[in-house]
Amino acid sequence: ARSIVLLLGLVLFGAPLTGHAQERDTSQASSLPGLEIFPESQQSDVPYVPTSTPVVDRMLSVAGVDKNDIVYDLGSGDGRIVIQAARQYGARGVGIEIDSELVEEARQNARDAGVSDLVEFRQGDLFEADFSEATVVTMYLLPSINLKLRPMLFEQLKPGTPVVSHDFDMGQWTPEQTIKLEGDTVYLWTIPDEVPDHLKDQ
Repeated sequence: ARSIVLLLGLVLFGAPLTGHAQERDTSQASSLPGLEIFPESQQSDVPYVPTSTPVVDRMLSVAGVDKNDIVYDLGSGDGRIVIQAARQYGARGVGIEIDSELVEEARQNARDAGVSDLVEFRQGDLFEADFSEATVVTMYLLPSINLKLRPMLFEQLKPGTPVVSHDFDMGQWTPEQTIKLEGDTVYLWTIPDEVPDHLKDQ
């Protein structure tokens, strides 16, 4: 539907309609004389809002990250959390992000930070991801996404694995720590040995 609106705007006004985001996925393109129409690129359910450096530092410190950890950031954006884990603690890191442009930005940021040998960024859907090797999981998503991910966290992660969320909780899963910063909140949970019955569903 967006492509039709865009085409009409070009035909009638000679330019894209204002207020309509123009998103390109160059993997496949069809063309008409003087016009290229690109299919919709994969979109995140979560708007990209970067986590500030003080919050990143607190998330990593509350999780007790060290050089032996493998930090997975779910919805990794520009890669700042796993990059900081590598720079500050020497930890390995994996970022999973659906937006391919942010994945490329994160990879460049890792090169600029000199930690490309410690971190990697994967483009993909969180709900199809395998993060079972993680020893720490971080996220800055939305409450609804956290609840959808919760069963996956219990299923894939080993007991004792710290899970840290910026700003949003996990419903009935009570955090072990809730840290208030200036305008931000950091939540910490640990994967239990046995998942309580009331947490087995979303």
